[in-house]
Amino acid sequence: MDLIDRALEFEQRKMRSLSTSDRVKISREAKALILDLNQIYKAKKDEKIMDIMKRLTAIKRKVEKRLKGAPLTA
Repeated sequence: MDLIDRALEFEQRKMRSLSTSDRVKISREAKALILDLNQIYKAKKDEKIMDIMKRLTAIKRKVEKRLKGAPLTA
């Protein structure tokens, strides 16, 4: 259950005024947590784990959207 605690702690972090390297670290950490949680989910089929993975995925998408930036329009 240490992994679930780490995921919940990650979810509570402040995500304001981050540098680009911080965003990359957050994205990679979120991906690692999601993949590790997925291994547990495959074995246990616990809906709580799925909910955590969904929330982490939302955070990861938000950070990656900011990393890629807005498209330039002419």
